[in-house]
Amino acid sequence: MFELVEPIGAVTFSDVPNEAFLAVGMRNYWDGYFAGRAAPLGTAPAEVVHAVFYNFADGEVARHIPWVWGRITPREAIVVRERGSATALRRMIGELADSPGLARLAELATRAAVSAPTEGRPLYAGLRVLAVPDETVARLWHAATLLREHRGDGHTVALVAHGIGGTEAHVLLALALGMRAEEFGRVHHLPRPQLAAVVDGLRAGGLVDADGGLTTAGRQTRERIEALTDELAAPPYEVLTPDELDELIAGLEPVAAAVRAADG
Repeated sequence: MFELVEPIGAVTFSDVPNEAFLAVGMRNYWDGYFAGRAAPLGTAPAEVVHAVFYNFADGEVARHIPWVWGRITPREAIVVRERGSATALRRMIGELADSPGLARLAELATRAAVSAPTEGRPLYAGLRVLAVPDETVARLWHAATLLREHRGDGHTVALVAHGIGGTEAHVLLALALGMRAEEFGRVHHLPRPQLAAVVDGLRAGGLVDADGGLTTAGRQTRERIEALTDELAAPPYEVLTPDELDELIAGLEPVAAAVRAADG
């Protein structure tokens, strides 16, 4: 489900929504990112957004929040994000946007997306308060976003439970992909000494070996985190019957494939 939901929810971070945020006064991509994604939390201070988002380096959130709230309100940001994301998704999936089965697909996805408990899921809880869009493509995007952030909140729980910080999580992923930390997109911009200190901490914890690769314990830790993340992401789908879940999977496959193809 992650592989099917993630591409649909992630259209939020594509060019069309970005341009929509720039048009209303955001200075750059990250202004729009934080305004749109943090909007369900209201005008929460940077420290709170940092805690909820979890995997940004210290100070990154504060470069954008609260500055963005001087240019746009959270309610306005929610509208800009939804409209831009729905437009992007419609363009990416082409004829599928007007296919007869898309309304049924959006209905199944939405039923799952609004069924999970909100306790311990701050970003998911904030999204649950928002009205579900009436338009079919926007509704599907909204459902995918709910499911994506529900899983993301659970992933944070899994990381905290295993004592892995946000930057550490990026470093472990980079190493699992066979990359050095300074080559990985989400953390490559950080000062080399800062990244080196993170790697040293993981090495001291037995997760990274002397050559900078993952140890057996490091790989096992990542596997346990991913398995727990998947387990914690399952509750929304329990409201669907096995046949409905199969129907949802079959319907999402061509939509997700179209988004991935359009996104290159």
